[in-house]
Amino acid sequence: MSLEELSKLVEDGETETAQELAGKLLADGTDPLEMIAEMTRTMAHVGDLFSKLEIFLPEIMLAGEALTGVVEVLSPYLEAVGGQEVKGKIVIGVVKGDLHEIGKNIAKLILETSGFEVKDLGYNVDPLTFIKEAEAMGADVIGASSLMTTTMPRQKEIIEIMEAKGIRDRFKVVIGGAPTSQMWADQIGADLYCREAKDIPELLVNLLH
Repeated sequence: MSLEELSKLVEDGETETAQELAGKLLADGTDPLEMIAEMTRTMAHVGDLFSKLEIFLPEIMLAGEALTGVVEVLSPYLEAVGGQEVKGKIVIGVVKGDLHEIGKNIAKLILETSGFEVKDLGYNVDPLTFIKEAEAMGADVIGASSLMTTTMPRQKEIIEIMEAKGIRDRFKVVIGGAPTSQMWADQIGADLYCREAKDIPELLVNLLH
């Protein structure tokens, strides 16, 4: 019984068995944040396989369902470790043309349980929608995820539109997703690159304060 086994069950889309194992691991004292970190790595791997066409949409959807099931089991434990004070407001979404919201869903859960107010825009989100929703919410941060190299330019578009509107300094822009990198964040002028969802609350607190 291990995190590796849990990863394999999620990757194979075995929702019920994965939920059972997650429950057992928690009962045995496994840190829920460690489990989330492992799930993040698993989904990055699944996303990678998908981008290389080694697996296809049905497999990634099943893995996503299994992950959601595991997250449901973890949720009460994560809430127990989270704080109540609102540390910041963030709109979060997956960029236009990209339908992979698993990593974004993990980030959302971790942010909410760490004391951030999160507005989830879902997937296939137009660059302008990110900005309009951030303005409406009075957000501090725009979080844009891309899981495919072909959709990464949409992250850049968000920043370009903000610059054109003269509001670039109003929101911090955080990017993430399997094909993204610190180099890409620097290239497009993003404020923060987040490699692992589990790190995002700490990185955001440092960015905002």
